[in-house]
Amino acid sequence: MVRKLILSALLFGSVFGMAPAAERVLFVGNSFTFGAGSPAKFYRPEGVVDLNGNHWGGVPAMVKVLSQEAGLDWEVFHETIPGANLDRHLREKSELLDQRWDVVCVQSHSLLDRQNPGDATLLIGVAGGLVDLWVKQNPEVDLRLVATWSRADQIYRGEGRWKGTAVGQMAIDLRAGCEAIAAGNDPWVKGVIPVGEAWNRAFAAGVADDNPYDGISFGEVGLWAWDHYHASIYGSYLEALVMFGDVSGLDVRSFGGAETVAMEMGFPADLTKTFQRLAFEELRAQKPDREFSAFEGKALKNEVNPE
Repeated sequence: MVRKLILSALLFGSVFGMAPAAERVLFVGNSFTFGAGSPAKFYRPEGVVDLNGNHWGGVPAMVKVLSQEAGLDWEVFHETIPGANLDRHLREKSELLDQRWDVVCVQSHSLLDRQNPGDATLLIGVAGGLVDLWVKQNPEVDLRLVATWSRADQIYRGEGRWKGTAVGQMAIDLRAGCEAIAAGNDPWVKGVIPVGEAWNRAFAAGVADDNPYDGISFGEVGLWAWDHYHASIYGSYLEALVMFGDVSGLDVRSFGGAETVAMEMGFPADLTKTFQRLAFEELRAQKPDREFSAFEGKALKNEVNPE
Protein backbone atom coordinates (compact mmCIF):
# COMPACT_ATOMS: atom_id res chain seq x y z
CA MET A 1 0.00 0.00 0.00
CA VAL A 2 2.71 2.47 0.99
CA ARG A 3 4.74 1.78 -2.15
CA LYS A 4 1.62 2.20 -4.30
CA LEU A 5 0.90 5.53 -2.65
CA ILE A 6 4.49 6.66 -3.17
CA LEU A 7 4.37 5.63 -6.84
CA SER A 8 1.09 7.47 -7.38
CA ALA A 9 2.51 10.60 -5.77
CA LEU A 10 5.65 10.43 -7.90
CA LEU A 11 3.64 10.05 -11.10
CA PHE A 12 1.37 12.94 -10.16
CA GLY A 13 4.35 15.16 -9.39
CA SER A 14 6.15 14.28 -12.62
CA VAL A 15 3.11 15.08 -14.74
CA PHE A 16 2.29 18.40 -13.12
CA GLY A 17 5.80 19.50 -12.19
CA MET A 18 5.10 19.32 -8.46
CA ALA A 19 7.12 17.76 -5.66
CA PRO A 20 5.39 14.62 -4.33
CA ALA A 21 3.76 15.00 -0.93
CA ALA A 22 5.39 13.27 2.01
CA GLU A 23 3.68 10.22 3.43
CA ARG A 24 2.05 11.07 6.77
CA VAL A 25 2.73 8.17 9.15
CA LEU A 26 1.19 8.14 12.64
CA PHE A 27 2.07 5.95 15.63
CA VAL A 28 -0.45 5.67 18.47
CA GLY A 29 0.59 3.93 21.67
CA ASN A 30 2.19 4.29 25.07
CA SER A 31 5.55 3.69 26.77
CA PHE A 32 6.21 0.65 24.56
CA THR A 33 6.06 3.05 21.61
CA PHE A 34 8.03 5.96 23.03
CA GLY A 35 10.69 3.70 24.55
CA ALA A 36 10.47 4.30 28.31
CA GLY A 37 13.44 2.99 30.26
CA SER A 38 15.99 3.20 27.46
CA PRO A 39 17.84 5.78 25.33
CA ALA A 40 15.15 5.28 22.69
CA LYS A 41 12.87 7.71 24.52
CA PHE A 42 15.03 10.73 23.68
CA TYR A 43 16.39 9.53 20.35
CA ARG A 44 16.28 12.23 17.63
CA PRO A 45 13.04 13.87 18.81
CA GLU A 46 13.53 16.69 16.32
CA GLY A 47 12.90 14.23 13.48
CA VAL A 48 9.30 13.47 14.44
CA VAL A 49 6.20 15.38 15.53
CA ASP A 50 5.11 14.53 19.07
CA LEU A 51 1.42 15.45 19.03
CA ASN A 52 1.34 15.62 22.84
CA GLY A 53 4.30 18.00 22.98
CA ASN A 54 6.54 15.84 25.18
CA HIS A 55 9.48 16.05 22.78
CA TRP A 56 10.02 12.30 22.81
CA GLY A 57 11.54 10.43 19.88
CA GLY A 58 11.14 6.75 20.68
CA VAL A 59 10.56 4.00 18.16
CA PRO A 60 8.85 6.42 15.75
CA ALA A 61 12.08 8.42 15.53
CA MET A 62 14.00 5.23 14.76
CA VAL A 63 11.49 4.39 12.03
CA LYS A 64 11.90 7.90 10.65
CA VAL A 65 15.67 7.42 10.33
CA LEU A 66 15.16 4.02 8.69
CA SER A 67 12.79 5.60 6.19
CA GLN A 68 15.35 8.29 5.34
CA GLU A 69 18.08 5.70 4.85
CA ALA A 70 15.77 3.77 2.52
CA GLY A 71 15.04 6.89 0.49
CA LEU A 72 11.38 7.23 1.52
CA ASP A 73 9.76 10.57 2.22
CA TRP A 74 7.86 9.92 5.45
CA GLU A 75 6.64 12.62 7.80
CA VAL A 76 6.35 10.79 11.12
CA PHE A 77 4.02 11.70 14.00
CA HIS A 78 3.22 9.99 17.28
CA GLU A 79 0.60 10.30 19.99
CA THR A 80 1.66 8.38 23.09
CA ILE A 81 0.44 8.30 26.70
CA PRO A 82 2.28 6.35 29.46
CA GLY A 83 0.35 3.25 30.50
CA ALA A 84 -2.61 4.05 28.28
CA ASN A 85 -5.23 1.58 27.23
CA LEU A 86 -6.44 2.07 23.66
CA ASP A 87 -9.74 3.57 24.81
CA ARG A 88 -7.94 6.49 26.46
CA HIS A 89 -6.67 7.71 23.10
CA LEU A 90 -10.18 7.68 21.70
CA ARG A 91 -11.62 9.38 24.77
CA GLU A 92 -8.97 12.08 25.32
CA LYS A 93 -7.10 12.55 22.04
CA SER A 94 -9.70 12.35 19.29
CA GLU A 95 -9.23 15.98 18.29
CA LEU A 96 -5.48 15.48 17.82
CA LEU A 97 -5.94 12.22 15.95
CA ASP A 98 -8.72 13.40 13.67
CA GLN A 99 -6.47 14.26 10.73
CA ARG A 100 -5.63 12.81 7.34
CA TRP A 101 -3.01 10.06 7.61
CA ASP A 102 -1.57 7.73 5.00
CA VAL A 103 -0.45 5.08 7.51
CA VAL A 104 -1.43 4.52 11.15
CA CYS A 105 0.20 1.97 13.47
CA VAL A 106 -1.75 1.41 16.70
CA GLN A 107 -0.47 -0.24 19.88
CA SER A 108 -2.68 -0.83 22.91
CA HIS A 109 -1.60 -1.55 26.50
CA SER A 110 1.17 -4.11 27.07
CA LEU A 111 -1.49 -6.47 28.50
CA LEU A 112 -3.71 -5.72 25.48
CA ASP A 113 -6.47 -4.51 27.79
CA ARG A 114 -5.22 -3.17 31.11
CA GLN A 115 -8.38 -4.18 32.98
CA ASN A 116 -8.77 -7.56 31.28
CA PRO A 117 -5.32 -8.86 30.31
CA GLY A 118 -5.30 -10.70 26.99
CA ASP A 119 -8.97 -9.99 26.28
CA ALA A 120 -9.70 -8.13 23.03
CA THR A 121 -13.47 -7.77 23.54
CA LEU A 122 -13.51 -4.10 24.62
CA LEU A 123 -10.84 -3.07 22.16
CA ILE A 124 -12.69 -4.25 19.06
CA GLY A 125 -15.22 -1.47 19.50
CA VAL A 126 -12.65 1.07 20.70
CA ALA A 127 -10.51 0.44 17.64
CA GLY A 128 -13.62 0.86 15.52
CA GLY A 129 -14.09 4.37 16.92
CA LEU A 130 -10.54 5.31 15.96
CA VAL A 131 -10.91 3.68 12.56
CA ASP A 132 -13.98 5.84 11.90
CA LEU A 133 -11.92 8.98 12.52
CA TRP A 134 -9.18 8.00 10.12
CA VAL A 135 -11.26 6.45 7.35
CA LYS A 136 -13.44 9.57 7.29
CA GLN A 137 -10.34 11.65 6.60
CA ASN A 138 -8.77 9.18 4.14
CA PRO A 139 -10.69 6.13 2.87
CA GLU A 140 -7.38 4.66 1.63
CA VAL A 141 -5.59 4.92 4.98
CA ASP A 142 -3.31 1.96 5.78
CA LEU A 143 -4.20 0.88 9.36
CA ARG A 144 -2.13 -1.70 11.26
CA LEU A 145 -2.08 -3.02 14.81
CA VAL A 146 1.15 -3.63 16.72
CA ALA A 147 1.41 -6.88 18.70
CA THR A 148 3.96 -6.40 21.47
CA TRP A 149 6.20 -8.74 23.43
CA SER A 150 6.07 -10.98 26.47
CA ARG A 151 6.74 -9.18 29.74
CA ALA A 152 9.28 -10.98 31.93
CA ASP A 153 7.66 -9.57 35.07
CA GLN A 154 4.35 -11.15 34.06
CA ILE A 155 5.96 -14.54 33.52
CA TYR A 156 8.56 -14.88 36.27
CA ARG A 157 7.23 -12.64 39.07
CA GLY A 158 3.97 -11.76 40.83
CA GLU A 159 0.61 -13.23 39.94
CA GLY A 160 0.28 -12.07 36.38
CA ARG A 161 -2.01 -13.55 33.77
CA TRP A 162 0.96 -15.37 32.20
CA LYS A 163 2.86 -16.42 35.31
CA GLY A 164 4.67 -19.73 34.78
CA THR A 165 3.97 -19.96 31.05
CA ALA A 166 6.63 -20.34 28.38
CA VAL A 167 8.41 -17.07 27.69
CA GLY A 168 6.90 -16.65 24.23
CA GLN A 169 3.29 -17.47 25.08
CA MET A 170 2.28 -13.98 26.13
CA ALA A 171 3.45 -12.56 22.78
CA ILE A 172 1.47 -15.23 20.92
CA ASP A 173 -1.66 -14.44 22.94
CA LEU A 174 -1.27 -10.72 22.36
CA ARG A 175 -0.94 -11.39 18.65
CA ALA A 176 -4.16 -13.43 18.73
CA GLY A 177 -5.93 -10.57 20.48
CA CYS A 178 -4.74 -8.11 17.86
CA GLU A 179 -5.94 -10.46 15.14
CA ALA A 180 -9.38 -10.47 16.77
CA ILE A 181 -9.42 -6.66 16.80
CA ALA A 182 -8.38 -6.61 13.14
CA ALA A 183 -11.08 -9.12 12.21
CA GLY A 184 -13.65 -7.04 14.09
CA ASN A 185 -12.67 -4.02 11.99
CA ASP A 186 -12.32 -5.70 8.62
CA PRO A 187 -11.59 -4.51 5.95
CA TRP A 188 -10.12 -1.30 7.33
CA VAL A 189 -7.33 -2.79 9.47
CA LYS A 190 -4.80 -4.22 7.03
CA GLY A 191 -2.89 -6.48 9.40
CA VAL A 192 -0.91 -7.05 12.60
CA ILE A 193 2.77 -6.18 13.01
CA PRO A 194 4.46 -9.13 14.81
CA VAL A 195 6.93 -7.35 17.09
CA GLY A 196 6.50 -9.79 19.99
CA GLU A 197 7.05 -12.82 17.80
CA ALA A 198 10.24 -11.28 16.45
CA TRP A 199 11.39 -11.14 20.08
CA ASN A 200 10.44 -14.82 20.40
CA ARG A 201 12.59 -15.54 17.36
CA ALA A 202 15.52 -13.76 19.02
CA PHE A 203 15.08 -15.91 22.15
CA ALA A 204 14.88 -19.12 20.12
CA ALA A 205 17.99 -18.22 18.13
CA GLY A 206 20.07 -17.62 21.26
CA VAL A 207 20.55 -13.96 20.36
CA ALA A 208 18.59 -12.65 23.35
CA ASP A 209 18.39 -13.92 26.92
CA ASP A 210 14.89 -15.09 27.83
CA ASN A 211 15.04 -14.58 31.63
CA PRO A 212 16.57 -11.34 32.92
CA TYR A 213 16.03 -12.34 36.54
CA ASP A 214 18.93 -14.82 36.46
CA GLY A 215 21.32 -12.52 34.58
CA ILE A 216 22.14 -12.13 30.90
CA SER A 217 23.92 -15.16 29.46
CA PHE A 218 27.32 -14.65 27.86
CA GLY A 219 27.05 -13.84 24.16
CA GLU A 220 23.40 -12.80 24.41
CA VAL A 221 21.71 -9.42 24.81
CA GLY A 222 18.80 -8.29 26.96
CA LEU A 223 15.72 -7.16 25.06
CA TRP A 224 14.04 -5.88 28.24
CA ALA A 225 15.01 -2.70 30.06
CA TRP A 226 15.93 -2.62 33.75
CA ASP A 227 12.29 -3.03 34.83
CA HIS A 228 11.98 -6.31 32.88
CA TYR A 229 8.92 -5.30 30.90
CA HIS A 230 9.76 -2.24 28.80
CA ALA A 231 12.19 -2.69 25.92
CA SER A 232 15.89 -2.04 26.15
CA ILE A 233 17.55 -0.19 23.29
CA TYR A 234 18.11 -3.60 21.67
CA GLY A 235 14.44 -4.48 22.00
CA SER A 236 13.37 -1.09 20.65
CA TYR A 237 15.67 -1.45 17.65
CA LEU A 238 14.19 -4.84 16.78
CA GLU A 239 10.72 -3.32 17.23
CA ALA A 240 11.55 -0.47 14.83
CA LEU A 241 12.91 -2.84 12.18
CA VAL A 242 9.81 -5.03 12.25
CA MET A 243 7.49 -2.04 12.10
CA PHE A 244 9.39 -0.40 9.26
CA GLY A 245 9.67 -3.61 7.26
CA ASP A 246 6.00 -4.43 7.67
CA VAL A 247 4.76 -0.99 6.62
CA SER A 248 7.26 -0.33 3.83
CA GLY A 249 7.43 -3.81 2.31
CA LEU A 250 11.21 -3.44 2.10
CA ASP A 251 13.84 -6.02 3.06
CA VAL A 252 15.44 -4.56 6.19
CA ARG A 253 18.57 -6.66 5.67
CA SER A 254 19.48 -4.09 3.00
CA PHE A 255 20.49 -1.61 5.72
CA GLY A 256 23.58 -3.61 6.64
CA GLY A 257 25.90 -3.30 9.60
CA ALA A 258 26.48 0.45 9.22
CA GLU A 259 22.81 1.35 9.71
CA THR A 260 22.57 4.77 11.39
CA VAL A 261 20.37 4.02 14.43
CA ALA A 262 22.46 1.00 15.40
CA MET A 263 25.73 2.85 14.92
CA GLU A 264 24.55 5.76 17.04
CA MET A 265 23.63 3.28 19.78
CA GLY A 266 27.03 1.60 19.57
CA PHE A 267 25.88 -1.79 18.25
CA PRO A 268 28.51 -4.07 16.70
CA ALA A 269 27.92 -4.49 12.96
CA ASP A 270 27.36 -8.23 13.28
CA LEU A 271 24.65 -7.74 15.92
CA THR A 272 22.99 -5.06 13.80
CA LYS A 273 22.81 -7.42 10.85
CA THR A 274 21.50 -10.20 13.10
CA PHE A 275 18.61 -8.01 14.25
CA GLN A 276 17.83 -7.12 10.65
CA ARG A 277 17.84 -10.80 9.70
CA LEU A 278 15.53 -11.72 12.59
CA ALA A 279 13.08 -8.96 11.69
CA PHE A 280 13.05 -10.02 8.04
CA GLU A 281 12.63 -13.71 8.87
CA GLU A 282 9.67 -13.02 11.16
CA LEU A 283 7.94 -10.84 8.59
CA ARG A 284 8.52 -13.41 5.87
CA ALA A 285 7.25 -16.22 8.12
CA GLN A 286 4.06 -14.28 8.84
CA LYS A 287 3.51 -13.30 5.21
CA PRO A 288 5.25 -15.92 3.03
CA ASP A 289 3.56 -14.71 -0.16
CA ARG A 290 4.63 -11.10 0.28
CA GLU A 291 7.68 -9.83 -1.57
CA PHE A 292 10.04 -7.70 0.50
CA SER A 293 12.10 -5.60 -1.89
CA ALA A 294 15.83 -5.06 -1.51
CA PHE A 295 17.15 -1.50 -1.70
CA GLU A 296 20.37 0.45 -1.36
CA GLY A 297 20.48 1.66 2.22
CA LYS A 298 22.41 4.86 2.83
CA ALA A 299 23.42 5.74 6.38
CA LEU A 300 22.78 9.34 7.43
CA LYS A 301 25.69 11.68 8.03
CA ASN A 302 26.31 12.09 11.73
CA GLU A 303 29.08 12.22 14.31
CA VAL A 304 29.45 8.46 14.36
CA ASN A 305 29.44 7.93 10.59
CA PRO A 306 30.41 11.26 8.93
CA GLU A 307 31.38 9.84 5.52
